[in-house]
Amino acid sequence: MDTDSQRLNKFLALHLGLSRREADQMIEAGRVRIGTAVAQLGARITATDSVSVDHQPVSANTPHQYLLFHKPRGYVCSRKRQGTSETIYALLPPQMHALKPVGRLDRDSSGLLLLTNDGEFAHQMTHPSFHKTKVYEVTIDHDLAPLHQQMIADYGVELEDGRSQFALMRLADDDRRHWQITMSEGRNRQIRRTFAALGYTVTHLHRTQFGSYSLGDLASGQWRSIAP
Repeated sequence: MDTDSQRLNKFLALHLGLSRREADQMIEAGRVRIGTAVAQLGARITATDSVSVDHQPVSANTPHQYLLFHKPRGYVCSRKRQGTSETIYALLPPQMHALKPVGRLDRDSSGLLLLTNDGEFAHQMTHPSFHKTKVYEVTIDHDLAPLHQQMIADYGVELEDGRSQFALMRLADDDRRHWQITMSEGRNRQIRRTFAALGYTVTHLHRTQFGSYSLGDLASGQWRSIAP
């Protein structure tokens, strides 16, 4: 074996900000080429090999990219459509299709989504140890009882994957259905599951801030480049 070679999935993971499993999925889907040949699982490459994903070259010198995207409702943060739901990549130009979402928003949620090919940046934005603040605007199907507000904010609600606790602020003094939620966690569908455990349904969930990044006046479906 060439001691100067490395596994293709490791190379893709490093330079596209992916997990190795996600890199393997890209290879399995036939999206990766070594030279002109479609890559196979388990392939190894050397420094002289050219690698491309979706016909876009990837190299150790591939510049890092960072996008702030206003995700609309009805789109999924995945590579493949889910039923009739299109992926976010249908709204992005082809040269952005190798970028990976930093965290996710579910199909029925909208708002600020970051994408990058910088694995270290993605790690620092999503790992719990970095405590990145996220802010959401949330609407529920009926008024939130003061006792339930206190439970969520002061004690947390027990879910199957642990206690869920976050800060709530009314968006209007006389309105108990529309809330601003601030949290530093990011478990799967955590806000929806927290309210559901208390008998509420979230009818609208929109992220406006992630760490130091804010959505501002960026229109739905639009994106802009950002600096890390």
